Amino acid sequence: MVGQDHLLGPGAALRSLIDSGRLPSIIFWGPPGTGKTTIARLLADHVDLDFVQISAIFSGVGELRKVFDTARARRQAGRGTLLFVDEIHRFNRTQQDSFLPVMEEGTITLVGATTENPSFELNAALLSRAQVFTLNRLGEEALGTLLDRAEALTGEKLPLTERARTALVDLADGDGRFLIGLAEDLLARGGEPLDEAGLAAAVQRRMPVYDKAQEGHYNLASALQKSVRGSDTDAALYWTARMLNAGEDPLFILRRLTVMASEDIGNADPQALILAHAAREAYQFLGDPEGHHAIGQLVTYLASSPKSNAAYRALKEAKAYARQSGSAMPPKHAMNAPTKLMKDEGYSDGYVYDHDTPDGYAGLDYFPPEVPRQAFYRPAGRGAEKRLRERLEWYASRRGRSRA
Repeated sequence: MVGQDHLLGPGAALRSLIDSGRLPSIIFWGPPGTGKTTIARLLADHVDLDFVQISAIFSGVGELRKVFDTARARRQAGRGTLLFVDEIHRFNRTQQDSFLPVMEEGTITLVGATTENPSFELNAALLSRAQVFTLNRLGEEALGTLLDRAEALTGEKLPLTERARTALVDLADGDGRFLIGLAEDLLARGGEPLDEAGLAAAVQRRMPVYDKAQEGHYNLASALQKSVRGSDTDAALYWTARMLNAGEDPLFILRRLTVMASEDIGNADPQALILAHAAREAYQFLGDPEGHHAIGQLVTYLASSPKSNAAYRALKEAKAYARQSGSAMPPKHAMNAPTKLMKDEGYSDGYVYDHDTPDGYAGLDYFPPEVPRQAFYRPAGRGAEKRLRERLEWYASRRGRSRA
């Protein structure tokens, strides 16, 4: 095996289990083409179990029952079963639950494989009975080793220039199975070595691994937001490009960027939210691909801006406090008195029109009288919020009835 030394190298967790001769049930989580099935076959050999493979895409409860019955008979004959379930996340909750009794009684050792996050896709009861091991995408060195082995096995050299060979590894995008398939096609093709352009024409272009409805979609969106929040402009551009290249809806990206403009930048740079709105309008007006320029402009502006989540945090705290304090009425001076009855009830008493004061600020307290005053908005003191903080401190020092 190549590329999974963190699991199979000396002293690694899975290697230690193999060396001990004890194999619990396992869930392999990782991208396509990283060796999940191959490792499962090797595990069966090393611990002397019969290897049985099914796919959750094509198997139902009836087939599972047959597999379990056969495994019980095999166990009575003194043989154990390693049941490898590919795409195990495709099974529904009832189907996943059917594994529990045969795992507990030792009828099978389950090895499941999934490209989706087990925390979201597998039952807690199943996860509690299995160890989860994460496989990584294969790096350049591991993929290069696979090509070397393919050439050694066939006794032929891939018909590629050195630059085209490097491009082939890049094209595989960490997927060893995909790389081996391409190598087989190229070896069968033969002929003069191809350069990069010839390779591209021969194999076409592979779309990046990215499912807009699954975890990869949210992982990249999260990476983009964290890059913007962390003021890593180049990384933010990289993740934006990854999403666009994979066919992500640009409006989804713009919606996320608009959230960042308010949540992560806020009043440290009030222009950020305005530019986010303008970028969306520009994209809708220009379309693809020219509209992508507006996205790039927005990404670079947001990532380069001073950051503050003070406004976001202030509203979150205010909402929680409002739920706690109930339905308190505003102070009388904060309410209008359009009728005589309301005037008699004291509505609008004590109100001072701020614009009629010398400083444009009357200093009234607008919290409900029975609700202790709180300071939700605490400007970060960066960018434009530095001036806002000074202004709020001035207001607070002159507020006539502070009950903080």
